[in-house]
Amino acid sequence: MPEVTASSRAIAPFLRSRIPRALAARRPDARWRPGLEEQPLHSEIFASGGEASGAGLALALARDALAAAGEDDDRRQVLWVQDRVTIRLGGRPCVQGLPPDLRHRLIHVAAATPEDALFALEEGLRCRDLVCVIGEIAGNPRALSFTASRRLSLTAERHGVSLWLVRLDAAPDLSSARMRWRVSAAPSPHPRWNPAAPGYATWRAELFRARSHAPGEWILNDANGTLRPDPAFAATDSGDLVRPTVGRSLAARARA
Repeated sequence: MPEVTASSRAIAPFLRSRIPRALAARRPDARWRPGLEEQPLHSEIFASGGEASGAGLALALARDALAAAGEDDDRRQVLWVQDRVTIRLGGRPCVQGLPPDLRHRLIHVAAATPEDALFALEEGLRCRDLVCVIGEIAGNPRALSFTASRRLSLTAERHGVSLWLVRLDAAPDLSSARMRWRVSAAPSPHPRWNPAAPGYATWRAELFRARSHAPGEWILNDANGTLRPDPAFAATDSGDLVRPTVGRSLAARARA
């Protein structure tokens, strides 16, 4: 057992007072919620190619992270990379459907192959003139190996540019992404003033892997451009805005 001296006892309270609050949020049982200041720089979102939930949630998570970091008024460009199959499944981003603050600063790259898409993503992460990068790759191409995923993580963290990679019709394979989601469409809440109008985009999102947060499931929407959980889905007795998931992770179940 290490020896405890009078001097070490004297400085212990001082050291504890200097521990950043962000470290407390990194406990394995800490619950994720919209608006957290500490956000990973490499996330993956698994979604069906038959709906636009993956791209929608990626964009909502990106805007939430930028707002939490105080960069929501950052005028740098946003890079959006798609391979050929994802364009065929879901189409290209519609400029008029984007939030007004992003419509005139979107750079879209249509890559012929997953290899080309990965090259464009990595080059984008090296560019500090981009505020973030969103990518879409279909299936489980050989090019998107654990090594390639690790390269993306290291590049994002080295240059400080965030990546949200949407995986359409893909199985959760090995990856170094710091946060991994599975998302699907959920019923939208009824509009307050016009019941016949379409509701806000709403998603059922399951966080099945994260370094700093416990697994959980949310109903999320971006009402008024702000990502928030559905109050009807949130637990009210404990204050947690999440329904915890149990059992093996989705990746483990996919390998079974």
